[in-house]
Amino acid sequence: MRADRLVATLLFMQTRGRVTAAEVAAELEVSVATARRDLEALSTAGIPVYPQPGRGGGWALVGGARTDLSGLTATEAQALFLLLGPVTTANPATKSALRKLLRALPPPFRGAAEAAAGAIVVDPARWGEADEQAPAMVAELQRAVVRRNRIRMDYDRGGQRTHRVVDPWGLVDKDGIWYLVAGTERGQRTFRVDRIATVEPTGEIAFRPQDFDLSAAWSEVVEQVERQRSTLAATVLIQADLAPVLRKQQGRHCILDGPADDGRVRARVTAPTPLMIAQQLAGWGAAVEVIEPESVRAELARLGAELVRRYRTGE
Repeated sequence: MRADRLVATLLFMQTRGRVTAAEVAAELEVSVATARRDLEALSTAGIPVYPQPGRGGGWALVGGARTDLSGLTATEAQALFLLLGPVTTANPATKSALRKLLRALPPPFRGAAEAAAGAIVVDPARWGEADEQAPAMVAELQRAVVRRNRIRMDYDRGGQRTHRVVDPWGLVDKDGIWYLVAGTERGQRTFRVDRIATVEPTGEIAFRPQDFDLSAAWSEVVEQVERQRSTLAATVLIQADLAPVLRKQQGRHCILDGPADDGRVRARVTAPTPLMIAQQLAGWGAAVEVIEPESVRAELARLGAELVRRYRTGE
């Protein structure tokens, strides 16, 4: 896990003061290219790690050799934990490493660093949408989360713009779609960041429950959405070699139930309505056969008839 390497690289530099990419590679048992990329990542994130040109150069941790993190400023500590925090949801070892780093920080910096580490969750599972560019608003919302700033924002939904005052609790990257988890006068709410038109700090301190955990809160959001999107299930048969492709395409909305008697694979595909399931499967053509329910089969037949009428030639 890259976060483990970044932590190990920083600790290694604290004992050496100055290192080369080759020395880091040998210490961590990675390639020189990987070590160089990790050093550049630390430097880009705002950690005081700088390349030293010329003969006998390498990479130096400004301030010389250290055995703890007491040399980091508050801003640098936040930068480190923002860099490492998003990947800790899937790796207990990295979580443990960050806890040790947190304890090594000077007490005045621990609160901000802990907030930074918990400011973002990266959820790699698909919901069928992808946006490779993070919205410009993400950086501003990150600052609000870390600094515990209550914000005013204009939010667009369904063609209507509303004005809201919220306490930002955390950000989630869900397959390239960013979400803000926030406290409102009606309790916890989730907002798509690409629908947030404006953000303005109020100058007030945001309230955040002491026991709030962003990963747990996001898991609850996902479960609720999945329940809403999985109200109807269709049983389908698909060619064995295509079953993994269907599973990847549909994500949580497809469960492979095992081989059928004819060599195909039986699967269950879920969605809120028969039409939505039919639309998702229509592009598979004869590679997918819907066994049940009849409502989905009827929608597929209707979609097929519409396509035939529109694209029929020679008449």
